Amino acid sequence: MSSRPEGADGAPRPASAEPDRGTVHTSGRGVPGGVRWRVLAVLVTLSFVAYVLRTNMSVAGEGMMRDLGLSPLELGMVLAAFAWGYALFQFPGGLFGDRLGPRRALTLIALAWGLLNLLTALVPGTSLTSTTTVLVGLISVRFLMGLFQAPVFPTIAGAIGNWFPVAGWGLPNGLSSSGLTLGAAATGPLIAWLVTGLGWRLSFALTAPLGLAGGLLWWWYGRDRPGEHPSVEAAELELIEAGRPPVSPVEPGAWRVVLADRNILLLTLSYFLMNYVFYIFFNWFFVYLVRVRGFEALEGGFVATVPWLVGAVGAAVGGWWCDAASRARGIRWGCRIPALVSLPLVAVLLWAGAAADSAGLAVVLLALCFGATQLTEAAYWSAVISVAGRRAAAASGVMNTGGNAVGGVGALLVPWMAEQFGWIAALSTGSLFALLGAVLWLFIRPDEALETRHGRAAAPA
Repeated sequence: MSSRPEGADGAPRPASAEPDRGTVHTSGRGVPGGVRWRVLAVLVTLSFVAYVLRTNMSVAGEGMMRDLGLSPLELGMVLAAFAWGYALFQFPGGLFGDRLGPRRALTLIALAWGLLNLLTALVPGTSLTSTTTVLVGLISVRFLMGLFQAPVFPTIAGAIGNWFPVAGWGLPNGLSSSGLTLGAAATGPLIAWLVTGLGWRLSFALTAPLGLAGGLLWWWYGRDRPGEHPSVEAAELELIEAGRPPVSPVEPGAWRVVLADRNILLLTLSYFLMNYVFYIFFNWFFVYLVRVRGFEALEGGFVATVPWLVGAVGAAVGGWWCDAASRARGIRWGCRIPALVSLPLVAVLLWAGAAADSAGLAVVLLALCFGATQLTEAAYWSAVISVAGRRAAAASGVMNTGGNAVGGVGALLVPWMAEQFGWIAALSTGSLFALLGAVLWLFIRPDEALETRHGRAAAPA
């Protein structure tokens, strides 16, 4: 996640130190009572809102550059500020969600999203102050937006861990990913329509209440645990709690053990490389459609939804593919196969889309490219949980920090490459990153548990 930023201390813990690599489980959806699914629907809604309020800058950025006199590189600095705030606060954000509990944590951060969107609308123009002051103001607000968005997916993952059976976390997490891709898909036409008709400032001001509404909806219906919800029936509670291991905090030195493991470090580096392509679409696809491919702003907003819709399908198919391959070939190749097939496909489709003469063909190829990135998501997350065992929370935080730190790199590298060498070269940097990410998978062993490699002797005192 995506670009999806799951993984910190709030992430659900596996049932044992070494996950069961062969058993096929069900989620128990046939049991009477469906409160957990309604809770999930609210969590998916929050995921949707989070992505509307983080992707809006990429769409409104074209109008902001014209109005505020910003260059693409200066807009890249603003976009990078979000990425760095988001990446740096992944692990602290997970601890925040774990300390406060999902109900309070998600409510507070959703309210902060709304406030920060409103503050973006109030940044003064260059008629009142200097371009430098405007730039500093935008960078500060977007950094804070990244900071307050960082806890959302670790906390949602923690809520899913509390609300669903131990063996039934896959589908709920997949649906929360669909929420974020659909939110990104909705942002293009919504923000483009608002910017075209009302200006970029009102596009931020009028979407700010989404954060307030999402936070209050979650506070009203969500609870930290099923036993606290007045509508949960005994049968549903029994299903959720069955086989649940005691929850113990991650030991203070868990990061030392995690950072010493070659598989986790290789996963982190490969995720960094794959997510470079994700952030090309997140930050620059709308600008590319308007400036390079000649779409009108409103038309480009609708076209910009296509990769995200394809990505939603890709994430679901990738999850099914990873599970099926794991059952047939074991967890090592079950994770490797989707990544080794999909990442070279990303490289080819990205270059072909950038080089295509027809704007329509370029959109099709680039949408398929983004869908191919999402085919790999389940492989990365299944692998890190399989490797890390009881330290899955700390390991997820490490991997997801790498996966989002690259957003700050791409936000600056892509416009610089475009200015110096053109957009074909700028986008093709992602092809190189994707191929390098695929090569690393040849050395990643998802079946090699950290617990086995390091043992108890390596655990911190």
